[in-house]
Amino acid sequence: MTKPGPRDIAHMGNVELFTDKFDESYWFFNDLLAMREFARAGDSVFLRTWDDYENWSIKLTPRDRSGVGEVQYRASSPEALDRLVASIEASGRGLGWGEGEHGVGRVYRFTDPDSHPQALYYDTEWYQATDDKPALKNQASRFPGHGVNARRLDHINYLGASVEDNAAFARDVLGLEDTELIQLDNGKIAAHWFHFQNKSYDLVYSADHTGSHGRLHHIAFAPDTREDILKAADIFLENGIHIESGPHKHAINQTFFLYVWEPGGNRIEFANAGARLILAPDWKPVVWTEEERKKGQAWGMQTIETFHTHGTPPAGKG
Repeated sequence: MTKPGPRDIAHMGNVELFTDKFDESYWFFNDLLAMREFARAGDSVFLRTWDDYENWSIKLTPRDRSGVGEVQYRASSPEALDRLVASIEASGRGLGWGEGEHGVGRVYRFTDPDSHPQALYYDTEWYQATDDKPALKNQASRFPGHGVNARRLDHINYLGASVEDNAAFARDVLGLEDTELIQLDNGKIAAHWFHFQNKSYDLVYSADHTGSHGRLHHIAFAPDTREDILKAADIFLENGIHIESGPHKHAINQTFFLYVWEPGGNRIEFANAGARLILAPDWKPVVWTEEERKKGQAWGMQTIETFHTHGTPPAGKG
């Protein structure tokens, strides 16, 4: 069987987030982001963004420490799923097949070199709108018209003890293409961006300076416009949500961004990452030097110190 290729993963399907402040985190996602509750199971609640074609985007689970649980990616075809599973099994990082939840079919579970739990699937149910039926039949549900109006789950940025090891797994085992990276003066890679299809990135690994394993840097949601991100900053300001950085524009991949910490401490980004596409079939990764990164973001704002130190769970509590 041939190895997986750069288009064998379609997109990130869903993320489980752990929170040590469940009620407050639920309020953040449900009220401020205008995500809709789809189902509950045990202590977890399943929430969806308004234009996600699948049933749910986030599984929110109470835990004694916040962080990221299993992240699931949808393969682009049954054949692509077979290629990916064979490649992961050959790498020795496979955990085997299990049942999905709330419309997601069978999932194949594995871990990356940093022990982040991940899974792949193909079979899935499409969301069927009822009381939230949209006026336009080409969107999944009605536009909420309040809060941040998070349209879709966009990407994930993991913290990793070794960016190089995780990047090699993403490239050599999952078949992903890298779009940009930061290489320090000592040769180490500080961060590495990968994409699944034509977006500029879907999966990122950033160096965990604590040397910890399995931590989260952030997950990101995509609203429609820069103006939505500016409005989101005011919404968070009025509701006492910690705004960590932005609104501003990244130099790398040119994403307009806003970073906040939801009440459980997980970093959440709002980004228009889909605004810049990688269409070239022979794209060469852009390498940023340490000196270039010292110049800050696109318009000169320096990267805030907590961007290099804050992650969930807190170091030593994973």
